[in-house]
Amino acid sequence: MPLTWDLADLASTETHVSAIETAFGPVDVLVNNTGGPPPTPATGQDPALWSKHFQSMVLSVIALTDRVLPQMRAKKFGRVITSTSSGVIAPIPNLAVSNALRLTLVGWSKTLAREVGRDGVTVNIVLPGRIATPRIKFLDEQKAKRENRSVEDVSAESTASIPVGRYGDPKEYGDVVAFLASTRASYVTGSVIRVDGGFIPSI
Repeated sequence: MPLTWDLADLASTETHVSAIETAFGPVDVLVNNTGGPPPTPATGQDPALWSKHFQSMVLSVIALTDRVLPQMRAKKFGRVITSTSSGVIAPIPNLAVSNALRLTLVGWSKTLAREVGRDGVTVNIVLPGRIATPRIKFLDEQKAKRENRSVEDVSAESTASIPVGRYGDPKEYGDVVAFLASTRASYVTGSVIRVDGGFIPSI
């Protein structure tokens, strides 16, 4: 079902979710995955930039989850999976807005997991490391431009920092999400799960 939807337009949430429910029935599994803001340092950002991305990255996730959650709880089954970033554990330089706002979703998710666990609904966070996506390509290109280096050099340096020695395949990330969405993961909730090839240095 092709659907073009600006998640930052909170007023359209009801319309789009209703269309999905009409076509497929109640939502059992929700995977939240929003776009990222532009690279930014921590200081000197216009408050309007923070507000814009708080709406698109945080409020959109909360509003969509709030919309589908009552039916999940009524059915005694549901999965809420939110994709964030390795930056919530190890802040990524020059991605201050992303680091801060995505961390907000970790606190929200953990709190929600405790509220809905007895209703058969699990709530988890998945952290991608360096997954070979257009977003990572864009970030490598931006870093290369800032540092007057080749994109190939930046990518090679980044790859060298990953213990498995490569960027992740989106399918590998998808397999983890598919497990969390399944009935086999019914005892996994309130967790932050890394899919990063060992990239995040902390325990």
